[in-house]
Amino acid sequence: MLRTRVVTALFLLAGFIGVLFVFPDWVASFVFAMVAALAAWEWGGFMRAETRHRQVYAILTFALAEYLTLSGLNQGLLPWLCAAAIAFWVLVVPFWFARRWALPKTVAGYLLGWLVILPTWVSLLALYRRNAWLLLAAMALVWVADIAAYFCGRAFGKHKLAPSISPGKTREGAYGAVAAVLIYGFALALRQWPEAGASRFLGLAAVLIALTVLSIVGDLFESLLKRQADLKDSSNLLPGHGGVFDRIDSQTSTLPLVALYFWWMTT
Repeated sequence: MLRTRVVTALFLLAGFIGVLFVFPDWVASFVFAMVAALAAWEWGGFMRAETRHRQVYAILTFALAEYLTLSGLNQGLLPWLCAAAIAFWVLVVPFWFARRWALPKTVAGYLLGWLVILPTWVSLLALYRRNAWLLLAAMALVWVADIAAYFCGRAFGKHKLAPSISPGKTREGAYGAVAAVLIYGFALALRQWPEAGASRFLGLAAVLIALTVLSIVGDLFESLLKRQADLKDSSNLLPGHGGVFDRIDSQTSTLPLVALYFWWMTT
């Protein structure tokens, strides 16, 4: 099992790096749209939708993503999609946790899926087109948080973070994630701003902490959806790693904030 996980992870990483730095732009656009489509198919699983409905939802998601890309409408929609996503994660999801809401098995459930998936897709595309290294750094921030949370939780975890949603997550793991992301973020910043003042780093620390918290929220949200749907993984598309949503759950809550920040900085 461990060997399968490692081989799959290396294969995915190599493929992703190839998409970012080797293949032409249209390949990345296609891959990001496919990721959105597969995530939509898995979202239908969270809703316990029929196979036919899940397939139609995935096809519509792919077609919508490609249409918005080819027409150029994705650029104008980016701030609106990302702002809506941030509002969802910051204002709605805490109440979702408190009330233990279930995904509606209606059109509203599919629209909620787009509220999570489409901002993630448009953020992937926008950050990639701005700078492939920027996208990789933003996604790596979440990977650093996940890895640190896992190992710190295993080594020091005593207090459950959200036992009714994800029993394996601990507060100590969350603290480890914050610490690791701060180290990661400051290391990158020192290369970019070698003579920056304390105020800039205080602001950066606040952003890094916010992104780490959002990454944990995204992870917990998918855990709740899987628990409610009685699923162990979002799917079995990725051997040893579950499904696409299992790999992008934390990215869905963090990438829109990163993309909106850089859009705002350049407008």
